[in-house]
Parts: sequence; structure tokens; C-alpha cells
Amino acid sequence: QVQLVESGGGLVQAGGSLRLSCAASGRTFGNYAMGWFRQAPEKEREFVAAINWSGRTTYYAASVKGRFTISRDNAKNTMYLQMNRLKPEDTAVYYCAATWGNAIVLVTTQYDYWGQGTQVTVSS
Repeated sequence: QVQLVESGGGLVQAGGSLRLSCAASGRTFGNYAMGWFRQAPEKEREFVAAINWSGRTTYYAASVKGRFTISRDNAKNTMYLQMNRLKPEDTAVYYCAATWGNAIVLVTTQYDYWGQGTQVTVSS
């Protein structure tokens, strides 16, 4: 079992920045590829970014590429999402997720563990 807890969400003006954290406990964090997803009201959960277990490979949704940066610190069992130049359309609940193995995973159904989510609201 892996427990995931997100933090760092909040209210920010358009153009601002936030840094989300995902703290993991349980099994060895370094054995899991990780991802960030988000879900806006009345919309399906969508992929944001993913990172392999070493942190050397990352992948981003087109809508956030160049603005968001995913990273991880395996010594601290923590993953991060630095979000810059935020837009109102980035408003959503952001979830972190973990899946066993090294490969980057983009699909929600292939993740084994999920956090409870953290709200990000970007005002215009």
C-alpha cells in the first residue's frame, strides 16, 4: 500500500505561481512512477504530468508544457508540481497518483494509488 497526500493548493491570480507537493508513505517510493492529474467541475479527470521512478524522464500535457514542471525527491518520498504562469483554465482539483514500475503512465486507470486532491483556483 502507498498513501499519498497532496498539499500546496490555494487561490492565486492569473499569471501567478503555486507549488504542489505529494508526500508518499508506505512502500518504497522509488519503485513507483508518479503522475499529476486534475479535474475541473463537471469535467473528466485529465492527465497533467508524469515522471518515472528516477526522475530523469518526464512528460507533460500540451496545455501545461512550458509552464509546469514535475519533479521528485526520492530521499524525501515527495513529488512536486511547480506551476507558473497560471491561467483561469488551470482551476481544478489536482491529484497525485502512483503506479508500480518505471514507465511513464498517462492513463488514470493504470495508476494504483491516488491522493485525496488539493484545490487550485486561478482568478482572472
